Amino acid sequence: MVRLARSADGTPLLGDDSGFVPLSAADPSLETVRDALPLAAAGDLADPADASAEPVPASDLAFASPLAEYGKLWGIGLNYAEHASDLDEDRPTEPASFMKPTTAATGPGGPIRLPDPAITDRVTAEAELAVVLGQTCRDLEREEAENVIAGYLPVIDMTAEDVLEQNPRFLTRSKSFDTFLVVGPSIITTDEVDDLESITVRTIVNDEVVAENRVHNMMTPPKELVSFHSDVMTFEPGDVISTGTPGASPIDAGDHVTASVDVVGDVSADVVR
Repeated sequence: MVRLARSADGTPLLGDDSGFVPLSAADPSLETVRDALPLAAAGDLADPADASAEPVPASDLAFASPLAEYGKLWGIGLNYAEHASDLDEDRPTEPASFMKPTTAATGPGGPIRLPDPAITDRVTAEAELAVVLGQTCRDLEREEAENVIAGYLPVIDMTAEDVLEQNPRFLTRSKSFDTFLVVGPSIITTDEVDDLESITVRTIVNDEVVAENRVHNMMTPPKELVSFHSDVMTFEPGDVISTGTPGASPIDAGDHVTASVDVVGDVSADVVR
């Protein structure tokens, strides 16, 4: 499975089941993971097996966030019917979109830092499948979306639910605290995911699965989300769409949270205050 990643010291990596090599050892023309995203979307990434370096097993590496800098960070609310019912909200007829600042993003391990309890004392964590854009594009048809997606990765999204309950217009604020989006550890290319709709997304807190569902049960599948939002704005390499959660769980300091996405991978983080 071909993946793009960065080591904890920031070295861009290209990997497969045998391990990871420096991205530049596979393609000297590429200096960053962002540089590789257009090639990933086009299916033209180099083969890690042809690199001039020996692969290092993933178990021997510590990973940073796959991209040093992200572009636009889109989130989608209530994309699974079951999650909408959990929140006593009607399922929307179009994607319920919001945006998060890039300062909300943090890498594998986090930690997730809870805000002052005077600001919010009920934060929830939500596992999600995220789409990483690899091409500059706009006004796409659904069938064109496949050609602009560089890959997928797991994320943990957070919400200050008590802030949101005060007023639905507070959605952006409730989603935007620092460390409220744990990203990584690697981007798997689209050609390595044979059946996206069969993938199950699980929210796990302290080793307990608190919510799970299949991509098949999304109201708006990932490729349609790309098409829909391309009518709003121009996408660029490094933009991310987090496609919605099967369910959220309250978290507190000392908890350990994991987003587990079949085939795509897992990302975990500790919760601190």
